[in-house]
Amino acid sequence: GWIRGVGYHESVAGHLDRALLDDLVPDRPVRIQHRSGAMWVMNSPAVDHLGLDRGVDQPGVERDATGRATGRLFRLDTWLREQLENRAPPSLREVSRRLASFGVTGLTDATAANSRSELGCFAAAAESGELLQRLLVMGGRDRPSPARGRIEPGALKVLLDESHLPSFEQLQGIIETAHCQRRSVAVHCVTRAELVLAAAAFATAGTGPGDRIEHASVAPPDAVRLLADLPLTVVTQPGFIRERGDAYLVDVEPQDRPWLYRCAGFLRASVPLGGSTDAPFGDPDPWKAMRAAVDRRTEAGATIGADEALTPERALALFTSPLEEPGALPRPIEAGAPADLCLLDRPWSAARSELSSGMVVAAIRDGHVIWPLSEVDLLSRRGAEPGRTW
Repeated sequence: GWIRGVGYHESVAGHLDRALLDDLVPDRPVRIQHRSGAMWVMNSPAVDHLGLDRGVDQPGVERDATGRATGRLFRLDTWLREQLENRAPPSLREVSRRLASFGVTGLTDATAANSRSELGCFAAAAESGELLQRLLVMGGRDRPSPARGRIEPGALKVLLDESHLPSFEQLQGIIETAHCQRRSVAVHCVTRAELVLAAAAFATAGTGPGDRIEHASVAPPDAVRLLADLPLTVVTQPGFIRERGDAYLVDVEPQDRPWLYRCAGFLRASVPLGGSTDAPFGDPDPWKAMRAAVDRRTEAGATIGADEALTPERALALFTSPLEEPGALPRPIEAGAPADLCLLDRPWSAARSELSSGMVVAAIRDGHVIWPLSEVDLLSRRGAEPGRTW
């Protein structure tokens, strides 16, 4: 059967291709996903299984000068899934319970290829008890179906790739069409060029409630001013400073390093700011992202953008705004509001200096305890022996 790997980066063994994977595994189909999520790399048995050298083609399949597939597939997740035998969606039980153990009661799935079919799968998972959290589902241009229980359709997700950018007019039209459908728009921007194009398109098309920039990975001061003038919300991933910061110090140009995954700089410019882990491409624990927003340190201990650091309170606020309005005021705890709560084992005055998911003792969604669901869950989370009293 297939071997599947995720999270690959060139710092491990250089740029992967079909030939290199053949040297490692010549007799079984292998697919490796790049850490960015933008590319899969296949070995020859995988290429043969997909028929890429037997007439099967698709935009995004890279080929060499002779027309032979190199094994690299760009932005072809949906197509690839359709080609594989097992098309059933994976169970969400384990990941949902893991997130609940971090105190997470609401999620946003920001996959650009989501359609009504995926929204239906999420709704079925919620109805069966596999998915415990509330879920906002972004997706493509198909008008989403109505909300189903805890599952709600969200923004139109626009994924920009600097090597294949749409024209200004195309992006403007996409935004205007979404607004006519009363949908917000979330534009994925990880480079300067992508960010400037998105800001310019919003400036012409107009902005609406919930419109946002996802990532804004490199945001120099002039770009931040563009966002502040519109206005647009930014949803950033401070956890990448910790997880990828040491690689950034090697790969990113020195002049861009101060502007990586900014936090305080957006707030000083009055740009609404929300937080994301970008799981599965980042660590799913939001507490680790909060710590990175506060200390701005890489795993090796280097500091990136010290003046972008947030207070613990502001870092927490990144993850407590409404799902449909990231960066807005945190959801209040008051009579009549949904009882979506994360209970810690200590007061905030003590928790603010640690910011660890190890402090979480319960997660409550809409008044229902979703973690721990059993003593087994609690013991597993704590790494404790059965029979210990908590």
